[in-house]
Amino acid sequence: MRKDRVRLLIVVAITMTTFAVAQESNLPNAAGHIIGTVIDANGDSLSGATVSLSGPSLKDPRKITSDDNGFFEFKQLDAGTYHVSITAPDFADWNSPDVVLNPGQYLILNNTKLHIAEVTTAVNVVYTQEEIATEEVKVEETQRVFGVIPNFYVVYESSPAPLTTKLKFRLALKTSTDAFTVFGVGVLAGINQAGDTPNYQQGMKGYSERLGATAADSVTDIMIGGAILPSLLHQDPRYYYQGSGTNKSRVLHAISSPFVCRGDNGRLQPNYSSVGGDLGSSALSNLYYPPSNRGTVLVFENFALTTSERLLSSLLQEFVLGKLTARRKDRN
Repeated sequence: MRKDRVRLLIVVAITMTTFAVAQESNLPNAAGHIIGTVIDANGDSLSGATVSLSGPSLKDPRKITSDDNGFFEFKQLDAGTYHVSITAPDFADWNSPDVVLNPGQYLILNNTKLHIAEVTTAVNVVYTQEEIATEEVKVEETQRVFGVIPNFYVVYESSPAPLTTKLKFRLALKTSTDAFTVFGVGVLAGINQAGDTPNYQQGMKGYSERLGATAADSVTDIMIGGAILPSLLHQDPRYYYQGSGTNKSRVLHAISSPFVCRGDNGRLQPNYSSVGGDLGSSALSNLYYPPSNRGTVLVFENFALTTSERLLSSLLQEFVLGKLTARRKDRN
């Protein structure tokens, strides 16, 4: 009888304890728990991860660190909706969807798996002024009137990079040796032959002499005024196309270009390169023109002629040739 009574008391105690626990878990204010284990992509536990818990019932997010086994537990939580986030060095962040915790519930978070963070490398390409200028010159070397006549010494960019000495000589050589330039020299020598100027003899010998003189005039003017002096004086030998504004402002811009240019620093300054190039080329012609065509008068006559041609060319550039010039507008 005593054994039966003891058994009965044990059963009653277990029943009452179970009932009490069940009743406590069903209470509206019973505390809940959220637990889980942080693992990596290989399924190994990850210690030292920062686990954050946020939700409307919390004034501030609660943070804990996963233990040596990757385990974490948030205790004494009110029922409600929560959000769990996990961070760890060298791993991508993990965020749970919203989870609903019932009163007294032990909620186990599954799939708390962290993956190696993807490394994003941003490459910023920085071009030097010389590289930019080189690309701009490549574009300028494609500029041709009607797609044929070279028009390399015109700038259509509003703020181009300054030319290096190498690029100034490159433009001058490109212009001097262009097939159309060579053809033009031959045609001009023929015109001079017909006009019997300079005073060489007629016939093939005279034409050859006029051809050589015309070529020398062209090359020396381009090289001195377009490369040598601009390099020494740090000036830009190119014509800057305005293309907008009133006709008056465009005319003034064009006719002033033989006398006013931009320096390599971008500022306007007297165009010593153009004036010096025309004078230098005219002076050198005394070395190979016939004696009857030499002298100071010849120098200034040629200078005046070359400057007049430059004025006319600038006006044509501003109002006519810009529309007829095929050019590549993209930079590769």
